[in-house]
Amino acid sequence: MTLAALLVQLAGIWVWIGVAVAVVFLTIGVGRIDEDARGAYVFRPLVAPGVILIWPIVLWRWWLLETGRDAWPLRHRPQRRFHGRAWMVMAVAVPLIFIAAMLARQSQSDLTAPVLLSPPQEVSE
Repeated sequence: MTLAALLVQLAGIWVWIGVAVAVVFLTIGVGRIDEDARGAYVFRPLVAPGVILIWPIVLWRWWLLETGRDAWPLRHRPQRRFHGRAWMVMAVAVPLIFIAAMLARQSQSDLTAPVLLSPPQEVSE
């Protein structure tokens, strides 16, 4: 099996698991964790593609909210810490990548002389 075929097969499995999670979550779960969603059936088909795509996050959040483990005031703290670290890494990595690209580029002395291309010759029969 080639890598492309494997990736397509894994994407198909991901989508089918996402469809199963979306059906269960949008019929049972969304009304249990969000009181504003109770009786609101028009928006559910609109959010189905997103649920299908990010089904692991949906399952994790659903589990947190059902078990009462969600600490509402602290819910953005890990993301904020990660963004600060990511900013520091990017502040160093982007200039290093730019400098490496400038050092690795081809110098003018390595270039061959340009060749003038002639138009194709007409074939006579």
